[in-house]
Amino acid sequence: MIAFIDEHRGDYGVEPICRVLPIAPSTYHEHLAQRRDPSRLSPRAQRDQMLKPEVVRVFTENFGVYDVRKVWRQMRREGFDIARCTVERLMRDLGLQGVIRGKPVRTTMSDKAAPCRSIR
Repeated sequence: MIAFIDEHRGDYGVEPICRVLPIAPSTYHEHLAQRRDPSRLSPRAQRDQMLKPEVVRVFTENFGVYDVRKVWRQMRREGFDIARCTVERLMRDLGLQGVIRGKPVRTTMSDKAAPCRSIR
């Protein structure tokens, strides 16, 4: 929504757009202020900005195969005090996913030629 308001604010103004969209003008202005001054972000968002490059670094140093658990353990070895769920959330936000090795488990081999059972 913020990007939409940024695009059309010159044509319509912020307040009329916010009246139509379910967003308060103060929310939009606060978002702009946070974009200009990162110190206004919440402590969690500030820490996320600091940790995201480190998560990417650990992931790429290990050829992009580490999953959440291994990235988390490597960061703990390097001295970062970070929770596993935080690493999971940051990797999801960054679009990083470890490699899954092995074959998928197939539990059912259906016969497509067999007639379907009718339920009475």
